[in-house]
Amino acid sequence: MNRAGAALLAASALGAVNTLNARKSLSREGMTGVVSFFSGWLTSELPFHAIGVQAIGALSFVRRGALRSKAGLAALWLTAASWATLVALDRQARKQGPIFDRALEEAFRREDVAGAGTTTTAHRLTDAEPVTLSRKRIAMGPLTQYRRRYVRRGDGNIAYGSAGRRNKLDVWRRRDLPADAPDGSGAPVLLQVHGGGWVIGNKQQQAMPLMAHLCDRGWVCVSINYRLSPRATWPDQIVDVKRALAWIKDNIAAYGGDPGFVAITGGSAGGHLTSLAALSPRAPLFQPGFEDVDTSVVAAVPFYGVYDWTNRDGTGRADMIPFLAERVMKIPVDRSPEAWDQASPMSWVNADAPPMFIVHGTNDSLVPVEQARSFVAMLRAVSRNPVAFAELPGTQHAFEIFDSPRTMLSAAAVTRFLETVRQSQRTSSGATASADEPSDRVPVPTP
Repeated sequence: MNRAGAALLAASALGAVNTLNARKSLSREGMTGVVSFFSGWLTSELPFHAIGVQAIGALSFVRRGALRSKAGLAALWLTAASWATLVALDRQARKQGPIFDRALEEAFRREDVAGAGTTTTAHRLTDAEPVTLSRKRIAMGPLTQYRRRYVRRGDGNIAYGSAGRRNKLDVWRRRDLPADAPDGSGAPVLLQVHGGGWVIGNKQQQAMPLMAHLCDRGWVCVSINYRLSPRATWPDQIVDVKRALAWIKDNIAAYGGDPGFVAITGGSAGGHLTSLAALSPRAPLFQPGFEDVDTSVVAAVPFYGVYDWTNRDGTGRADMIPFLAERVMKIPVDRSPEAWDQASPMSWVNADAPPMFIVHGTNDSLVPVEQARSFVAMLRAVSRNPVAFAELPGTQHAFEIFDSPRTMLSAAAVTRFLETVRQSQRTSSGATASADEPSDRVPVPTP
């Protein structure tokens, strides 16, 4: 028996299964869904890296004579088919630019929003920027150290609250961006909220390519830590996001930013917090002790977010509710239904929602894309502002964490969305969604 051939066949079969999972998630439930995410995420975003790793492993077996057996030859054909699929995944990712373009064009050309006779024609979509898919950046993948490039000495780990390291933020900006800009002349600002299931994560893990892209275009970005469960109990997380927004409004001008133009983004749990913060400006229950502070944002871009903790329409994951009850809320749904409802962005959907750009992958094995579709439909039914939705085929959760073709295309699309809102604010009075008066809105369950 040729052991090298058998070993190569086993390794090739494992690689083929991993490729199939990257093409279409093999599970979306429980721990198997988590495993499916981790392997599919890296492989679908970095397919040529996967080919390289598999090639190195296969070469060691070939040198030991694996191809002198039928098993080894079968492995060769299986590997070839797997690699061809990985190449196809790369091509699919590179062709998703038009998906983003169509999402933005549909949102900004949609008329008669919510049947109220209002239109979105005041938002003239800016021209798309050319995107260069740099081979060097893609090859570097997750190794690029963006923070060192954009966070100056003294701009990192700034306290915005009293919760120690969990209330620290970083200010990202281009080296030549002037500080202390006069009122109204500062750079637009983006707040980045990390994900991690409300229990893990930090400000140095997500959206680095997006923030670097915006900084290169003259933006100021702020990434934050916030309190995490189980040490923290909801609503600590959203209170911290609101407190960070308050800090930005009070302090960002000293860093060259415009406190009158603050947008927000985040992925996964950060997408949940992003959408909830955007839909609940100055809500007293999320701003204890600073109820009168303006925490409104002019736009929101949630990536692969969780939009309902109660799974009211069955589009979410049923196994998320026990996790939230034990680790985050620390109280069952039936004992505090109002608190669970208040924690769900779907409950806060309203006509005054700021412009929103929701991005989600069809291959997401942690948060079903169906919930994003439902949330988008609810927003579009009532919002007076544009609601863009990019549904990305073959795309896993957390796809934009490091440089990949899809990440670069999404960064360009988000920039186009935000700069369209920015241009609208400059040219049309009342184009922003900021709240001039405190909001006493309470969440109303939506069927």
